[in-house]
Amino acid sequence: MAKSYGYKNKLYLKQFLFININNYLSACTFLTVVKFILSKFFYGILVLFGVITTIFFLFNVLPGDPATIMLGQRANKEAVEAIHRDLGTNRPIIVQYSHYLNDLSPISVHNYKNNKSLWFLNPEKYSWLALFTVGTEKVVVFKWPYLRRSYITKRDVTEIIKDTLPETAVLAFAAIIIASVVGIFFGILTATRKNSFFDRIVFVLATVFGMSAPSFLVGLIVAWLFGYVLSKYTGLDPSGSLYDIDVWNGETLKLKNLILPAITLGMRPLSIIIQLTRSSLLDVLSQDYIRTARAKGLSYRKIIVKHALKNALNPVVTAISGWFAGLMAGAVFVEKIFSWKGIGYEVVEALSKNDLPVVMGATLIFATIFVGINIVVDIIYGILDPRVRVK
Repeated sequence: MAKSYGYKNKLYLKQFLFININNYLSACTFLTVVKFILSKFFYGILVLFGVITTIFFLFNVLPGDPATIMLGQRANKEAVEAIHRDLGTNRPIIVQYSHYLNDLSPISVHNYKNNKSLWFLNPEKYSWLALFTVGTEKVVVFKWPYLRRSYITKRDVTEIIKDTLPETAVLAFAAIIIASVVGIFFGILTATRKNSFFDRIVFVLATVFGMSAPSFLVGLIVAWLFGYVLSKYTGLDPSGSLYDIDVWNGETLKLKNLILPAITLGMRPLSIIIQLTRSSLLDVLSQDYIRTARAKGLSYRKIIVKHALKNALNPVVTAISGWFAGLMAGAVFVEKIFSWKGIGYEVVEALSKNDLPVVMGATLIFATIFVGINIVVDIIYGILDPRVRVK
């Protein structure tokens, strides 16, 4: 009886230790994941801070007076001085920089009584939620980042981006879908036909049109060939946006206008995806488990689809996620060539008119999207693969 009682005590002790050790390991894993996620967000914020600083000082050394740009022919001494006071361009550069950071920060300090102050909480500029007051005139608020106003149209840069960013996102998404589907398909074909005439032709075309030729040159060729020369066969226009405005029918959706700019924008990631899929698949096909599958008598198609492809696509998925963020920022010249009314088109127009707030705001949005997508991808890989978290 005593022996049986001692055996049960040992069993309960083992179960107790096993449960507590598992709980401890789970807690350690959870803390490691949280620490990994927080570190990625911290590094992302540091990158954005560096981008903001670079953009501010880079654009503030450019020639041109924003007051004369905004006023044009109506510029006089009093009006110019009023614009300088409003923008803070008559202050030292470090004061302008701190004011710019304060405008972009979601939590910022403002003067809510003196409307002549550079830090005045102007309701025409900010939408805020007051948190607490500091002293007799200052208040800490939570607000949406203020990207300033266009020198030319006087519109908030946030509104301009809100109107144009969706069209750029649609264009980038269509381009990456075309590049992914076509690229993976041709990557598989070239890998299964290694060193054949087809493999070499695809490699040459991908290198010439995808890697070597700049996007604006490819865009001009595509617009001229399919929009002018072969327009009666393709039915495509060399220019046009996602929506066309008709005096009778109003705003109508024109998906066919998406084809040419999406192909042009997706040309470079298409070539990279082809080569990456080919090299990765060839590497996987040389592994021992593939030879084992062949020895078992499995068909070559089944080996490719069920065994090799899912392992070969890991680096391809990484490249696709990175390229989507790059396409959002890289659509500038493509949108201008095809008159696609996205944020890239607005950036080119703003550059031609020296409308710096629009260019600075769009650059910050591009940087935020790029950093955000990379953070999400890093977190997903860190959760799926513990080795990434350890590194």
